[in-house]
Amino acid sequence: MSFPLLQSAAAGMDAQRSVLDIDARNVAAATAAGPKGAFTRLIPHVIVIDNDGIPEAHFRGVTHQASADADGMTEMVAVMNASRAYEADASLFGVGKQLIERTIAMGQL
Repeated sequence: MSFPLLQSAAAGMDAQRSVLDIDARNVAAATAAGPKGAFTRLIPHVIVIDNDGIPEAHFRGVTHQASADADGMTEMVAVMNASRAYEADASLFGVGKQLIERTIAMGQL
């Protein structure tokens, strides 16, 4: 049995986990470079694929931005955005789980 809502939310959580890993690496690199330093910034790429009417986010790798100015604030904002997206997908997964549980419970009456 397929649960499209859970499938879509899980794919989004997986993609955002990868983005969080990359953004955390960028924070560390910016911190290590110091306020006037430069570092190679990794830019995560996520695409949305329509899988038979079910939108799924997938992590597709990174590109390198050479010699980015070390700005820890920009990198921290990226971490916060990825974290919020992960939390939104986790919340959606929880709603899907509740719907399935209630549907099963209705069948037991």
